[in-house]
Amino acid sequence: MSIERKIKQRKKRRTLRIRKRVYGKKFPRVSVFRSLKHIYAQLIDDMEQKTLASCSTLECKELKGDKKAIAHSIGLKLSEKIKKLGITEVIFDRGPYLYHGRVKALAEGLREGNIKI
Repeated sequence: MSIERKIKQRKKRRTLRIRKRVYGKKFPRVSVFRSLKHIYAQLIDDMEQKTLASCSTLECKELKGDKKAIAHSIGLKLSEKIKKLGITEVIFDRGPYLYHGRVKALAEGLREGNIKI
């Protein structure tokens, strides 16, 4: 089996393992997508199947610093939007990504904005 195929399978297993733990709970979930240049986060209500709030580096062009600092700022901005909706507790869905680096910085930004994960 090729290395690329093993990596894809490992990523898919991780996604399914995380998703089955967080999908359909009573709290909305924060889903994260990370590309090479940008990071995206959105608040999703699984019961109504709607996106309640979203934030990404494409919206916030004025942010400066390295990618981790920018991800932390995105977490803070998303927490402000979440607070306006009156939500204080969410579930963090990291998807296929390890809880490390930019994904961890985004989660810490949410926590710093007084959102319970």
